[in-house]
Amino acid sequence: MKKYLLSFAVAMGIISLANAQQINTTPQTSANVGLTPIKAGNWLVGGSIGSIGYSFEGNSFNAAVNPRAGYFISDGLAIGAEATLSLKTFKDDDNTWGYGVAPFVRYYFPGGASSTGRFFGHGSVGIAGSSPGSGATFTAGANVGYAHFITQTVALEATFGYNYSKANVSGADKATGLGVGVGFQIYLPGNR
Repeated sequence: MKKYLLSFAVAMGIISLANAQQINTTPQTSANVGLTPIKAGNWLVGGSIGSIGYSFEGNSFNAAVNPRAGYFISDGLAIGAEATLSLKTFKDDDNTWGYGVAPFVRYYFPGGASSTGRFFGHGSVGIAGSSPGSGATFTAGANVGYAHFITQTVALEATFGYNYSKANVSGADKATGLGVGVGFQIYLPGNR
């Protein structure tokens, strides 16, 4: 009888412990951050991980990854640098791998903002190159986007914009196109 009573007590203890360990939570999808992440002195690190675009002149499709880092010089205004690693496919030609670097300016608009998200404008001017080519290419881009904060320091982003490039070679054609991107940014507090 002792054996059954002890087994019953152990089983009841395991069941009560198992019930005590149940945690019913849902993943965090937004955070009330206000102006905290975009204050002067803070840093942003991240990038676009799914940029895609279409060129009007060359009938080409491109996909790129754009890591970036920036510093907020004033509330809502960041400057920094971004790199570009891309693959461009042409309709009747070989694929091309691209690379580049560009300084950028990003401004978070105060109008239309919510406590969990912000609209922003992002502009860059830089240089790039490609796998079969030689020489530098001038690049410029103007994008608008929305940053949705899922935590106090992490935001998911969507961007839409216009891009321009022109090779620094005699007789080279310009290339223009539209692009969309998704990515994320991590906002790090500064020492101010």
